[in-house]
Amino acid sequence: MLAALGISEFDEQVYRTFLSQPDDTITQLAGSVDAPSSRVRHAVARLEALGLLVRVDHGHYRPVGPQSALMALLNRRRAATEAAFAQVRGVVDDLAELHRVGRLRSDPSSLVEVLSGRSAVNRRVDELTRSISTSLWVLDKPPYLENADGQPDSNETEMLATRAMLERGVDVRSVYCPESMHRPGRFETVMCLAELGEYSRMLPSLPFKLRIMDRRVALVPLVGGMYDSLAVVHPSGLLDALIELFEAFWARARPLVEQNRRPEGGPTEGDLVVLHMLKAGLKDHAVARQLGVSPRTATRRIATVMAQLGATTKFQAGVEAARRGWI
Repeated sequence: MLAALGISEFDEQVYRTFLSQPDDTITQLAGSVDAPSSRVRHAVARLEALGLLVRVDHGHYRPVGPQSALMALLNRRRAATEAAFAQVRGVVDDLAELHRVGRLRSDPSSLVEVLSGRSAVNRRVDELTRSISTSLWVLDKPPYLENADGQPDSNETEMLATRAMLERGVDVRSVYCPESMHRPGRFETVMCLAELGEYSRMLPSLPFKLRIMDRRVALVPLVGGMYDSLAVVHPSGLLDALIELFEAFWARARPLVEQNRRPEGGPTEGDLVVLHMLKAGLKDHAVARQLGVSPRTATRRIATVMAQLGATTKFQAGVEAARRGWI
C-alpha cells in the first residue's frame, strides 16, 4: 500500500504493528510479525529514518501519527518528483536542441514538417497536443480538425480537451473571430472555457489558423478551408516570427470576458450570452445560429435585452451594459 512512498511491504507491516501495539519492545514486535529480531531492527532503522518512528529509550520506539508522518513523507516525495521532472525536462530540452541543430546542419528542410492527408494530420496534432506542458496559444478560425466520422469535433469534445489542459496548469490563450462561431452553440462553449480559465479574446478577422504549443512548435494549415495538409514549424526564425505575430494579434484583440468579473443583480445567463455575442460583433443571423433559434426570434431576444438596458441602439446597449458592469 505504501510502496509509492518507498516503504516496503515488511516495513509497512512493522509500522502497522507499532501503531496497534505502541508499548512493545523490538523482541515482542518480532514475535508479532513472525520475523527475526535482526530483520525487525533493520526495518525500525529505516522507519526511523523516514520519520515514521521516534526513539524514546534504548530499544524502545514510538510510532509517529500516520497523518502527520505520512503526509510529510508524501510532500517530500512530491517535491523531489517535481524537482526531478524539472531537471529531466531541462535535459530533454537540451537534447532536443542538439537534435534540432544536428538536423538543421544535415537537412535544413527538417525545420518544417509538411503533412498530407487528414488521418496523418489528425494523428500528428493529437501527438503534439498530448505533449503540451506549459502553454497553448491559438488563432482560431476554420478549418477545424475532424473526428473519426469525418465531422468537426463537437463543442463537448473541445470543452473536455481544453478543461484537461487547464487542470494541468496549461496557459491557454485563444483569439477568436466571427468565423469561429459558425458552429451552433460554439459561442456559449467559448464563454464556458473562459469561465474555466481560458484567456479568450476577439478580433473582427484573422488571416489564418495557428496553434503554438509550449513556444516550441507551431501548426499552420496549408490549404485554406481544409485540414488536408499541415505545416509543423520547429524552433527557428520562422517559429519566432509566428510567436511575435500571435502576440501582436493578442495585443490588438479585446477580451471576450473580463477575468474574475461577475455582474451583480444583472441579466440572466441567457441575456449575458447575448450581450457578449453583441460585444464580439456577431450579427443577428450569427446570434440566431449560436442560440439555435430563427433570426426573428434572435432579433426579439436582442430587443428584449436592449429594452432592459433602456437602449434604442446596440451601441447604446453596449455602453450601458459596460457601465453597469455586465460585460
